[in-house]
Amino acid sequence: MADPGLPRESREARRKRLSEILRVLKARYPDPQIPLHHRSPFELLVATILSAQCTDETVNRTTPHLFARFPTPEALAAADLQEVEALVRPTGFFRQKARAIVECSRRLVAEHGGQVPPDMQALVKLPGVGRKTANVLFAAAEIERWPGWPHDRGKPDGTGIVVDTHVTRLARRLALTAQEDPEAIERDLMDLLPPGEWSRFSLRLIYFGREVCLARTPRCSVCPLRRVCPSSRYGGFPPWMTRGRRRAPATRSNR
Repeated sequence: MADPGLPRESREARRKRLSEILRVLKARYPDPQIPLHHRSPFELLVATILSAQCTDETVNRTTPHLFARFPTPEALAAADLQEVEALVRPTGFFRQKARAIVECSRRLVAEHGGQVPPDMQALVKLPGVGRKTANVLFAAAEIERWPGWPHDRGKPDGTGIVVDTHVTRLARRLALTAQEDPEAIERDLMDLLPPGEWSRFSLRLIYFGREVCLARTPRCSVCPLRRVCPSSRYGGFPPWMTRGRRRAPATRSNR
């Protein structure tokens, strides 16, 4: 049964439209990479925790200083909390984030031998880690071919699609979902996309959302997706999405 919140469109028609969206995004971003700088799963884990309510650019300016001082889970687990707070202060919510990355490091050392576990259930039990952070790690593992991590997405390991504010906004504007909850959006996208597309699709949406489909002023006049986007200003925003306003709803991060 079709989602009553979406425009009238058969499942087959939506998949066909999505195939055109994929074609355009793949041409624009043939090899999307994780935007957070990292040299290891541990560094990406910490960087992703710090990126909550913060730009990737700010995180990328902050983490070199943090990892120069505390390069390993063991070092960060033994760190003075106030020193860590000072180092991560530029990322905002620095007290909560400092506590999260220190406690996360302690758990890695105590329970996982100082290694980031390649397991969804184990990851989401770590302090400061939710589904989105865990999915970022699995996406990087697939794209960068991390040793010891599963590279074949779609296995029954609970992994899925990264859903951040950009993915939320674009998935709704493109009428791929009418949901607002990140996990519900993730389920809708997973249902539409083959597992092999999950990692790079979310990255492509993130880059496209930063460059073209901006939150407050989407650049519809130059958007290469305007012919397949029900929310294009050329066709008008659908009422189910905007509730009377020509802008996407505010969303919360689920890092």
